[in-house]
Amino acid sequence: MGKRIVFTGGSGKAGRHVVPYLLDQGHEVLNLDLVPLDHPGVNTLITDLTDSGEAFNALSMHFGFQGLASGKGPAPVDAVVHFAAVPRILMRPDNTTFAANTVSTYNVIEAAMKLGIRKVIIASSETTYGVCFAEGDKDYRSFPLTENYDVDPMDSYGLSKVVNEKTARAFAMRFGADIYALRIGNVISPEDYARFPAFLADPPSRKRNAWSYIDARDLGQIVHLGVEKDGLGFQVFNAVNDTITAYEPTRPFLEKWAPGTPITGEIGEFEAPISNRKIREVLGFSEEHNWRNYVSR
Repeated sequence: MGKRIVFTGGSGKAGRHVVPYLLDQGHEVLNLDLVPLDHPGVNTLITDLTDSGEAFNALSMHFGFQGLASGKGPAPVDAVVHFAAVPRILMRPDNTTFAANTVSTYNVIEAAMKLGIRKVIIASSETTYGVCFAEGDKDYRSFPLTENYDVDPMDSYGLSKVVNEKTARAFAMRFGADIYALRIGNVISPEDYARFPAFLADPPSRKRNAWSYIDARDLGQIVHLGVEKDGLGFQVFNAVNDTITAYEPTRPFLEKWAPGTPITGEIGEFEAPISNRKIREVLGFSEEHNWRNYVSR
C-alpha cells in the first residue's frame, strides 16, 4: 500500500526525478519548496523551512483540496523526505548556506517527531568525505569510501551535512524513530550523460566526486526502499550507483589517478570508489541506470 509522503525540495534537480518515481510506486506526495514542481498530481506548498512554524504547519496540512472531503482534518503522514537545501557552495554566502541547511533540517525533523511521524529520510552528501569542495588538491584517506569513514569537510555545505547527520541521530535516539541519511553522490539526470565522454577523457576532473555518481531515477528507488524499510533506527547510507565512471577496472585506475590514497578494503573489479554495498545489502537496492547503457565508447 502506498504511503503519504511529505517531500521537501521536490522542485530541485534530484527531486524532479525522485518524486515521479515515488508516485509510480503508489505513494501520495506533497511537495514543500520555494518554487512549484510542475508534475501532475503533486501539490507544491510554498514553504520556508527555516521558519519552524512553517515547517510544523506544512507537515500537518491537507495534501490538496481532495483532503477536505473526509471532514476529519488532515490525514496522517507516513514519512518525510527532506531534500530541500542550498544545494552547494558558491550560490549563497557561506554562513547563509550553513544556517539554512542546518536550521531547516532541525526544523523538519523536530516537526516530524513531535507530530508523530516516525520515518524521515534526509539528503546528506558525498561532500562529507571532505574532497568535493576542499581547498586545493586533497586526497581521500582510503578506498573504498564506506559509511564509517571519518568525515572531515572544510566547506560550509559539507559541514552542514555532517551537522545534519548528527541532528538526525539525536532525534532518532530521543524518539525511537527511523531516520536515514543518504550520502548522495553526484546527481546525474538523463540529459547529463551527454557530458560523460568529457568526464571519461579527463579522469582528474572526477576526483572530487570520487569517480562515482547517482542516477536521479535510481535515487528514487533508494528513497522508496528507505520509506518501505522500517526498524533500522538511525542509519547512514551511501547513495551511489554500482560502478566507477571509468573504462579501466577500479583498482588499477585508482592506483594511477589517486596514488596518494591506499586501497584498504575489498573493492570489486569495476566497483565505485564510494561504496554502495550497504544499500544493496540492507535496503535491497538494484541499479537500473548504469552509465554504460547511455554512453557509447
